[in-house]
Amino acid sequence: MSRLGYVEGKNLVVERYSGGGQIDRLAQLARDVVQTNPEVIFALDSQTALQFKSTTTTIPIVALTGDPVAVGLVSNIARPGGNITGVASDAGVGLFGKLFEILREALPKLSNVCAIGPRSLWDGPYGHSIREKAKDAGISLRAAVLDGKIDEAEYQRVFAEIEQDRPDALLVGAAGVNFTNRVTIVELAAKHRLPAMYTWRDAVEIGGLIAYSFDLAGMARNGAEQVGKILGGTNPGDIPIYQATHYELAINLKTAKQLGLELPATLVGRADLVIE
Repeated sequence: MSRLGYVEGKNLVVERYSGGGQIDRLAQLARDVVQTNPEVIFALDSQTALQFKSTTTTIPIVALTGDPVAVGLVSNIARPGGNITGVASDAGVGLFGKLFEILREALPKLSNVCAIGPRSLWDGPYGHSIREKAKDAGISLRAAVLDGKIDEAEYQRVFAEIEQDRPDALLVGAAGVNFTNRVTIVELAAKHRLPAMYTWRDAVEIGGLIAYSFDLAGMARNGAEQVGKILGGTNPGDIPIYQATHYELAINLKTAKQLGLELPATLVGRADLVIE
């Protein structure tokens, strides 16, 4: 925002709100925020944005999201309409097809994958789309569902369930709660000796096995530009959803060695980041 001429405390007021990892608090959080009547709401994930969508049809919303059409946030990416715009990491859920493709290349004997994420995503059209991508790839997919207050204890519970099924790999989707708890997830994946695929490069930097990641900083910059346009008078529904176009493959060979895996040289050779 500073690049656009906005300085917090001078010509910009930013009020920050958090659900504290408790999905069931988002509805009340949305009502609390809407009551303050801000000029723009900036939502950091799909679930939060959906709560704001159901709470206000007039206050502009800019959302960081996965596939905004699949989750029901907008019906058209080029012209979202209404009071919502944003930036998407995987519009069309094409990202998940690529994740399954890379996982199969890394683990040639791969047949079943467990994907971890909050219930609200799995029970909706987004979860259906992911399952269809897995089916297209010939992979059996099971959801490890996060419920209630999503904290370290909840991840421990879910990993204990995953341990009983022993999938060939774990897929960690781009849900906001997964990003917030990425250190816990990486540590638990190591503890349970589960090869895991992430959607953020920094997960690999802290010990995750492999990631095919979108440019989160670039998405944030584009989100800020959209906020600036709205503050300048542009209708949010006339601002196209920005779609991430740059992705990076990151691999942690140290973690692969700890898991007893020898990743294909062709895969490692294509990586943008290799940690040895």
